[in-house]
Amino acid sequence: MFDRIRILRAGALAGSCLVLAALAGCSDDGNDFDISSQIGADPVLPEPAPALVADMKLAEVVGWKDGQAPSVPEGLTVSVYAKDLANPRTVYTLPNGDVLVVQSRGPSGGPVSRPKDVIRGWIMSMAHGGGGEQKKSNLITLLRDTDRDGTVDERSDLLTDLASPFGVAWYDGTLYVAATDAILAWPYELGQTSIEGEPKVLTPLPGGPINHHWTKDLVLSPDGRYLYASVGSNSNIVENGIEAEKGRAAIWQVDRETGASRVFASGLRNPNGLSFDPQTGELWAVINERDELGPNLVPDYMTSVKDGAFYGWPWSYYGDHVDERVKPARPDMVEKAIKPDYALSSHVAPLGMTFTADSALPEAYRDGAFVGEHGSWNRSFFNGYKVVYIPFENGMPAGKAQDVVTGFIDGDQARGRPVGVGIDGTGALLIADDAGNTVWRVAAADGSVTDRPIGTDRAATLAAAPSDAAPDEAGGADSTEEPAAAATEQGAAAPAETPAAAPEETPAAPLPGAAPEGEAPAQE
Repeated sequence: MFDRIRILRAGALAGSCLVLAALAGCSDDGNDFDISSQIGADPVLPEPAPALVADMKLAEVVGWKDGQAPSVPEGLTVSVYAKDLANPRTVYTLPNGDVLVVQSRGPSGGPVSRPKDVIRGWIMSMAHGGGGEQKKSNLITLLRDTDRDGTVDERSDLLTDLASPFGVAWYDGTLYVAATDAILAWPYELGQTSIEGEPKVLTPLPGGPINHHWTKDLVLSPDGRYLYASVGSNSNIVENGIEAEKGRAAIWQVDRETGASRVFASGLRNPNGLSFDPQTGELWAVINERDELGPNLVPDYMTSVKDGAFYGWPWSYYGDHVDERVKPARPDMVEKAIKPDYALSSHVAPLGMTFTADSALPEAYRDGAFVGEHGSWNRSFFNGYKVVYIPFENGMPAGKAQDVVTGFIDGDQARGRPVGVGIDGTGALLIADDAGNTVWRVAAADGSVTDRPIGTDRAATLAAAPSDAAPDEAGGADSTEEPAAAATEQGAAAPAETPAAAPEETPAAPLPGAAPEGEAPAQE
């Protein structure tokens, strides 16, 4: 029966792609373009080549067979950390070394703004492994490695029946979860294996009914005062109207105690992978840029995120490159647009990022960041489907991205697709593979581990440390104190020139509830 379903899905996928190819007409497939020219601080940006329907090439998700695993370079080893999950998206390490795995599917039933989106949505759901019976998702699972040998010894579901969760953070006895429509807060002490009771709504976030980009990432500021939440756009290029974009395509700053919120930065079409550089205290993110300008536009990117900054969407990309499809034109906003720091090439769909200063990986991977590239769907050949490493120097990316974890795709079939990345309690890299329903662990081949667990959020590690512990004993977070103060001594008013209207102090959004199982794939 399963083979029959796979054959039907593969046939439907191939047939639909033929229909889309016919609709796309004679668009340039971009096969002769050097994608490496779009990696770095100054990417090559060809002329736009829009088509009626974007180029599409979709990999059928087949999963991992027993004994199969991604490939890593010499000096590293890869192993299964947890399997039989239900669309794992995010990995988060608590200060005691426990790992939280956020599993989720997007909310279903949203309105469709364009006829071609019906076809695209159906095909993408299959490309995300949506065929056949699926396990219940929208939950958070705790993984515990009691003896720090890289193998999970205990596993328990901490929270279930959530509304499409994605981001998570912990600080001083409280667990914060970014569901698709709100940041929720539960009392939680380190070591617990279950959470009871209803959460407090810290602040609503823009949700349905459209909710095009439903993933909401979360990170704690280095001083523990604020949470930063990513809110993706409600469209590709405002085809749902500018009012549908209120408070979206932005990163919010939320007071952890009061819930007061403001737009911290805007013009970021679909930001994810929020991370603070532990050496500089600067906020970084990876961004999925717009589609349907051709196979080689627009490069997705990683960038530092400045308070009050505007990064172009929807009116422009990479600074002053105007998107002529967006009407009315806004030359005033184009003039304000900031060029991002580092391009990753077009349509790789970066969804996760983590810095490596606290890891136990080989020296070659100790000063930079890993990025999980979920993989392309809207070009004629595959791009992404891997985890790359970007070396840093003096707080900025330096040199080309390096392929580190590959093998997620084989021909026209995807064994898995990387999403969130993080460092576990032993200093190894963890990768959430949402299509392979696995969390992978990549460690130093010589068995090196850190002296003690360091949480994903350094402020949380400091808060959990004994009161008489020196800063280096609690994770060495003293280097972030000064930059963090500079980042948080800002006023509470939203920037005056944010597009699509910044949220009010308490933005209007539906209160969260127990969400039904959704079927929507991650929007990129």
